[in-house]
Amino acid sequence: MMKKVFITGIGSGLGKALAEVFLKNGYQVFALSRHLPEELKGKINFVQADLLALEEIHLNMDRLLSGEASIDIAVLNAGLLTPLKDISQTPIYEMNRMMDLNVWANKVILDYFIKKNVRLDQVIAISSGASVNGNRGWHGYSISKAALNMLIKLYSREMENTHLIALAPGLILTPMLEEFVLSADEEKFPSVKRIKQASKMTPEEAAEKIFGLIPRFKNEFESGSYLDVRKI
Repeated sequence: MMKKVFITGIGSGLGKALAEVFLKNGYQVFALSRHLPEELKGKINFVQADLLALEEIHLNMDRLLSGEASIDIAVLNAGLLTPLKDISQTPIYEMNRMMDLNVWANKVILDYFIKKNVRLDQVIAISSGASVNGNRGWHGYSISKAALNMLIKLYSREMENTHLIALAPGLILTPMLEEFVLSADEEKFPSVKRIKQASKMTPEEAAEKIFGLIPRFKNEFESGSYLDVRKI
């Protein structure tokens, strides 16, 4: 039987590359995203959705997964980063948007799987090194990704038949990284200089690496763990 993967945020970057890698490896792909890339049209099961509209997620999940009794892997990839700046200069409403997408949208999705009794073998929630290193300028993104790590740990205590991890995928040259990080003030925000100098993966390289690690996540690490691909 064909394996099934559910992915959020497949419009570009890592999410798009993950959808392509799973397709290449024979998976049936189900996706929620604001955009459907031309390369994926007609190849995946897709429902257009803005995950910031939390009240609409349950209905969109129903539209996408109606009749599906099981999903092998859920990749909670959709995320939001706004321009780097000091947290004292970051308004609450801006941080709330990051919390809504990076944390609460994933809660609604996991609750859907539980309430609808959809069997789910593995969950990979895309986190970030920003969730643990607390570098200047990363404001609500760091806070929301740290909260995501804890969200996954808490759900691992309740979803006893599902293996969940929060995964920092390493440095990936995505539109989000280029727009908000590489253009930031490296004197004010020292992490920017380090990121510019560090080696970075393409989304395709990162997706291949993550796909190759999937069996190890379940076999070698406790459910609820936070993992960094650079340390595996």
